[in-house]
Amino acid sequence: MKILILLLTFYSSVFMSNSEQMPNYNPRSLQINLKRITGCDEYCSAELSLENQESYNSVNGKFFSINCGDDEIAYVYIGRVNSCRVGGCSISGPHSGEFEFFDYFTVYDTAFTIKQVSVYNYEATHGHEITSRGWLRQFVGYKQGQKLETGKNIDAISGATISVNGIVDDIKEKTHLLENGIMTK
Repeated sequence: MKILILLLTFYSSVFMSNSEQMPNYNPRSLQINLKRITGCDEYCSAELSLENQESYNSVNGKFFSINCGDDEIAYVYIGRVNSCRVGGCSISGPHSGEFEFFDYFTVYDTAFTIKQVSVYNYEATHGHEITSRGWLRQFVGYKQGQKLETGKNIDAISGATISVNGIVDDIKEKTHLLENGIMTK
């Protein structure tokens, strides 16, 4: 009986962890917000690719250009940020894969300035305060070259340090990648 329980536990953990390998690249909240932000009711998106993708191991998501008719009107990054479980990180090493995550999107205008950041899937046990629209509004207007530092121009959140630092670092990196033109259609 113990062997059966162990096998069921093992198989369910394997299948459950594999079911959430990548974020949802078409969240309903993004569709609604793109219409509101761009003013375009009928838009289409095209995935952008990184040049020399193997050089950028930390990209855990996708970039898209958003078009309204023939005009490119925005860019979107949809991605996942891995965070630590309570008790510490073990993302590398013998317990690889033992982490929590959240999925978010960033909407940029054509000048690569952030128009909105939204966390649409929070699967971590702590730090959910970063999903607050009020807290996420701090990123609006950010563009590469500006300071983006926790405790300076981004509010720190007690109990959410790992999530806060994770999203701040990820937004800085993805904005840099997008603005420096290393994307191709």
